[in-house]
Formats: sequence, C-alpha cells, structure tokens
Amino acid sequence: MKTAIAVIATAGLVVGLCAPAKAQSLEGTLKKVKETGTITIGHRDSSIPLSYLDDKLQPIGFSIELCKHVVEAVKAKLAMPSLSVKYNPVTSATRLPLVANGTVDVECGSTANMTSRQAQVGFSYTFFVPQFKWITRTNNDIKTADDLRGKTVAVTAGTNTALFVNKLNNDGKLGMTIMQGKDHAESFDDILIAGFRANAKNPADYKLLDKSYPSDPYALMIRKDDRQFKTLVDETLAKLMRSGEFEKLYTQWFESPIPPRGINIQLPMSDALKRTIKEPNDRPNS
Repeated sequence: MKTAIAVIATAGLVVGLCAPAKAQSLEGTLKKVKETGTITIGHRDSSIPLSYLDDKLQPIGFSIELCKHVVEAVKAKLAMPSLSVKYNPVTSATRLPLVANGTVDVECGSTANMTSRQAQVGFSYTFFVPQFKWITRTNNDIKTADDLRGKTVAVTAGTNTALFVNKLNNDGKLGMTIMQGKDHAESFDDILIAGFRANAKNPADYKLLDKSYPSDPYALMIRKDDRQFKTLVDETLAKLMRSGEFEKLYTQWFESPIPPRGINIQLPMSDALKRTIKEPNDRPNS
C-alpha cells in the first residue's frame, strides 16, 4: 500500500513539472459557499452531547466540533479565512428537506445514515454508532420490553427510532400506544437518552433498561451526489481519526463534564466506533 501511494505521488509530481495543474472547478456546496461567502450549519437544540444549546443559546456539542473542523477545511480549500458561518436550527422533521433544498449545507446533529434517506440526501463517514435502549422511571416495575405490553411510550416523529418502535410493537404484538412528539432528545438512542437522564433535575428518577438493539450509524448529512464536498468532509473526519484528535474530542464530550451544567454522560467509546475509527466508512445499517 505504501509503495502504491509513493508511485501515485511521484506520478503526480512528474505531471506537475510537465504542465501547470488545471484548477479544479467548484461544484455543489463548495461553489455555493464560494459565491455567497457563507456556510450554513444545521444544528439540534437538545441532542446532548452531540448538538445542543448552551446557557447562551449557542450551538455546542461533539457534532458541532466536528463541523467546525469541516468549516476550517472549507476555508482553506476556498482560500476564504473570513468565511461567514451561519447556524440554522433543525428538527427531526425539517432536517432532511432543509439539507436537500440547499438551506443547510451540512447538518451537524444526531442523524442516522439510512438507505431510505439516501434517496434524498448524502452522508459523511460514520462518527458515532448508537444503540436503541429504553428509558423509564425508576419507581416502576418495567425491566424488559415485554413489560411495556399495553403501555404508552413516546418517540420523536420523523426518526429511525419511531420506525424501530413501530416494528417492535407490531412484531411482538405488544399493543403499545405510541405517542410521537415534535422534537426532543430522540428517545431511545443510547447516547441521547443518557444525555437526557444526566441533564434531568433528578437523574436517579430514570433508568435505562439492560437490553439494547442495533441502530443506524450517525453521520454528518450533506446534499446528495455532492462529490466535492463529501470528499472534503470525509477527508476532514478521517484526518481527525488518524491524528487522535477524534478520540480527544470524544473524551471531552462523552466522558468529561460538559457545559452548561457540568454533567458527565459517562459513555466510553464502543468497540464498534473504535473499529470505525480504524477503517472510516459511510455504510448504513439499513
């Protein structure tokens, strides 16, 4: 592999000596950003610790930090150090259309890369591998999904969680009443409910059930078939993973006190995410 890389690099050097390299024409998002002087980041309000608002109502979180590195890469690529950065709030219902129609250039939240969504939008390399879990109040007798038979549960509309719970309910004939909220911390994904519990007034009032279910990987969402921008975003994430900076950011947001309340999610990196760091990919689970 090293030999192949060396050959390619040498060949490129020879070509460069023979004739001036032709500047690559800009396309898609990069062209739009160059022309408007602004890049727009989509963010969530309550997806702790991935993308949420601090006490000054400014977007912060692990996903936001990743996108800040993307912005720096865009600035360098376009030679625009003073590029303006705009933040645009999105919800589970609005995030896909806002990316698809060009309002948002990159969504930095908690969006699962799913085959069904790829008909509308594109996705970067995976940056988090969640699992579905149930959260319930500590003072009840619910221990497994079977104990939810006939109960009322809440999910967020427009999420892969909602699809999962509906399937679980139908397949298991659980007879649950499923309430779909407009937007909150995307119920049932382990990191988001861990953040919800840690940020609750009394965290001990809530418990996570032991069983977990595989979920779809999280990725930064971009416009469909935008090869130039996707390459830049993927290269930025891969560089963070190779350098060790990705793991430092993970420790900062998942295993340390975070603003504004100094809560600690206490979620060590999973083996699945460790494998992804070693071999970055943009594969969906479904």
